[in-house]
This record gives sequence, structure tokens and C-alpha cells, in this order.
Amino acid sequence: MNAPSARRTELLAAGAATVTVVLWASAFVSIRSAGEEYSPGALALGRLLVGAVVLVGICLVRREGVPPRAAWPGIAISGLLWFGFYSVVLNWGEQQVDAGTAALVVNIGPILIALLAARVLGDPMPPRLLAGMAVSFAGAVTVGLSMSGGGGSSVLGVVLCLLAAVGYAGGVVAQKPALGHASALQVTTYGCLVGAVLCLPFAGQLVGDVAEASLSATLNMVYLGVFSLALAFTTWAYALARTTASSMGATTYAVPALVVLMSWLALGEVPGLLTLAGGALCLAGVAVSRSRTRAARVVAATPQPEQTRESA
Repeated sequence: MNAPSARRTELLAAGAATVTVVLWASAFVSIRSAGEEYSPGALALGRLLVGAVVLVGICLVRREGVPPRAAWPGIAISGLLWFGFYSVVLNWGEQQVDAGTAALVVNIGPILIALLAARVLGDPMPPRLLAGMAVSFAGAVTVGLSMSGGGGSSVLGVVLCLLAAVGYAGGVVAQKPALGHASALQVTTYGCLVGAVLCLPFAGQLVGDVAEASLSATLNMVYLGVFSLALAFTTWAYALARTTASSMGATTYAVPALVVLMSWLALGEVPGLLTLAGGALCLAGVAVSRSRTRAARVVAATPQPEQTRESA
């Protein structure tokens, strides 16, 4: 791949990752609203069913077939751990602890992704990635501490958020090899279907909650399925197929900073100086982790010997 093509691929992946981060951040506002009227399992199943309808429809229009057999282990594991388990456990955990504590605990996910990816996938862990993760984690801790003033934390809630982070990390690492055999849309669609099947025991709760919930709560659930799941998980898979799991995990450290901004704009929750400082650290860490040294940029832009001979 020549330098202009590589640069274009890098920009497209970065754009897709940005879409994912923004939509995942907006999901926190919607989950907070819908979670007041929907139980954790019902909200997870409703979101997955909505997302599945959208994704299957797009697959039919694009005539994308069933993923090849080689992709199914990763799809199945990511569907169980990330689409299903993570959704239910995180929804439940956020009913037990305040938002700051939940954000702090779940944000160990990128660290777990980097460690798992290095061991399972052989992902490199360059110093800039490690430094960026350290800066972003410090920012996540700062945001968490600044927002944890309600005293609503519980051991159960912390454990649930920790389990959510483990499910998230395991799902991402399992999804990466599947993307070598199937498209981002296929991996997302069938992972969503696997998660929906896992959550089917909550169907009775979903029917009852839909009957009693307000229109705004139900619309928030639909938003979660269409945008923060169907669209955001597809753009995530697209970007993940074009970079390492560790780098993508580090990118999600920007989510807490955006959640603070969105809560400020949508809910009128004015953040304090400590919260703003933590958000700035999160974004700075992402910038460091995704940057490259000057030497690496020069090497990427320099034609290799084979390319030079071919063009001669």
C-alpha cells in the first residue's frame, strides 16, 4: 500500500472511531433516561432487537451473506461477552453505583484490551500507546472522583461494572480476528443477533416494561438500538479492522470527556473545574496514544525497495 492510500485508510479509520466514540458517549444520557423505566435486562434486549432489525435490513439491501465459518468463533464470543453480557451487567451496575464510579471502573476496559491483545493477538505496545493510556486513565480517575459525591456506591455495583469492563475487553479482542474473515457489517450484525438470543430470557420483562414505560423512555431505547448500537458498533468494527485492538481501546478513553460535555448541554449539569480537567486529560491521552513518532511517519512515507523498483 502506497503512502497516500495508507494515509487515506488511516483517516477513514479515525473518522469511524470518532463517530463511535461520540455515539457511545451520547448513549450514557439515553441509558440514564430509559433506565428509570426499563429493567437492565429488558433495556438490553430491546436495544439489541432494535439494532438487529436495522442491521439485518441493511445486510439484505447490501446482499451481505452469512459470515464464513472462520469468522464465527470471534462473532460468537463477542456477541456473548460484549453485545449480551456487557449490556445487561452494565445496565444493572449503573443502578447500583453513581455515574462517576461506574465510569471509573468501566474505564479499566482499554487497559484490559491492551493486555489481552498483546498476549492473544500479538499486538505491539509502543511507549506512546502506554503513555497515552496512562494519561487517559488518570483523566478517567479524575472525572470519576469529581462526579462521585453522592455516596451511592455499593460493592455489588462496583463488581458489576468490573465484570462489564472484562466482558467489553474480551469481546473486542475476540472480534478482531473475525474481521479478517468477514466484513464489519457482518460481524456487527451477527454479533448483535447472538447477544439478542442470549437476552431472550428477559422477553417477558421487556413486554411488561414497554406496556408501562413512557414514550420518551421507549424512544431512548430505540435511539440506543439504532445509533449507539447498529451504527456505532459498525463504525467501530470498520475502524478495528484497520488498526490494532489496543489503539482502538485507547480511543474510547475520550468517552468520559464527551459524556461530561453532553450532560452539560443536554441535562444542564454544569461540570466543575476538576471534571473539566479530567476530561481534558482523557482527550490528551487519546491524542498521545494515536500519534506516531516523526521517524515512523518518515518510514511510512518512504517508498520501499520493491515499490522503487516497480516504479523505475
